[in-house]
Amino acid sequence: MNPAPSNSRTTPRPLRIIQYCPELILSLGGVVSAVLDWCSVLARRGNQVILVTYNSPDVPADWNGSPGKPKVVWLPSGKANWFVSSEAMRIWDQLLTPGSVAHLHCPWTPSNIQMSRAARRRGVPYIVSIHGMLDDWSMQQRGLKKRIFLAVGGRRFLTLADRVHYTANAECDQGQRWIPNATPLVLPYLIDLSAFHQLPGPEIGRSKFGLTTGVPTLLFLSRLHEKKGVDILIDAADLLRKSGRAFKVIIAGSAADADREYQSKLSDQVKRLKLEDTVQFVGLVTGTHKLSLYQAADLFVLPTLQENFGLVLIEAMAASTPVLTTRGTDIWREIISCGGNVSENTPSALCAAMQKLLTDPLALARSGQSSRALVMNRFNVDRLAGEYESLYAKIISEHKSDMVR
Repeated sequence: MNPAPSNSRTTPRPLRIIQYCPELILSLGGVVSAVLDWCSVLARRGNQVILVTYNSPDVPADWNGSPGKPKVVWLPSGKANWFVSSEAMRIWDQLLTPGSVAHLHCPWTPSNIQMSRAARRRGVPYIVSIHGMLDDWSMQQRGLKKRIFLAVGGRRFLTLADRVHYTANAECDQGQRWIPNATPLVLPYLIDLSAFHQLPGPEIGRSKFGLTTGVPTLLFLSRLHEKKGVDILIDAADLLRKSGRAFKVIIAGSAADADREYQSKLSDQVKRLKLEDTVQFVGLVTGTHKLSLYQAADLFVLPTLQENFGLVLIEAMAASTPVLTTRGTDIWREIISCGGNVSENTPSALCAAMQKLLTDPLALARSGQSSRALVMNRFNVDRLAGEYESLYAKIISEHKSDMVR
């Protein structure tokens, strides 16, 4: 068993870090989990972390700025992903004190342009995390609108950032094509894996979701969005069933309002293929039930078309669950290095990979145990937190030097 992470610091004094993310709703996916983890871990290590947001029902209730806890600053209600009001800007401006650093999330949030202008005016450095939104697949979705946004202010906002943050080299290569004069930085997400050090065991998940010992369970756990490839998994399950193999597919996750039609299509697909006894939709799963469900699964499958990081892949491996994904995730090389598996994102290729992996259950289980050790080391929370702290301290120092000159 891995030891619980310590709270040792690598910087000489606490930092003042202002995180801005308009909405924090867990059903929206990995960006939300990443921001919550950033805030939680960095505050726990003694930094002053201020989370600025609008609509965030999933922010912990005890985030009140007490020792070890982030402080939440709520902006006046409005259209969270558009430009913010003068009152919201007044609040933001007051937070930008000397010696602070601002961390902005997602390039397509127009209010980020306002926030960045205020930061430059106040002499406060800022970082922007891209979260895969400049990946090739993402830029093909409503591409004209995104190109216009870059042309009328988005590219300048990103180019003037002290750092543009990517989570993998593959993401950086794709993103920098659109902002070649920006200053890139590659660092994995700061993932809080503390809950995975003492796992609850598979029995809770098996009982809650009606899983049968001896029947392999394939798990998908993520938001229901077309880019996640859930329809590919269902088609692959149809092919796998035709081979005569018994198994169960659990699809855990919910859809945002904009993706309800895709969710309905998935349900219709299962009915059309007569997979109702094989494929089970269980909705959003969190907390202990999520940890136990990972452990109850024989194989975690994410047949994604685009993923800059894939937090769920790291979580699954941290729970000793073998993973199968595609080159659609920018960290697919890192996944392989940690013992994961990668296939093409077609139903036939996915089916062949699942068939092969399920052939030797003992070898599959051993690979999951090995992956746990590797991923806990590679994404060690203390080491990565120290790297982020050093980064923040460095750009604050750089900014001070520039202002002196």
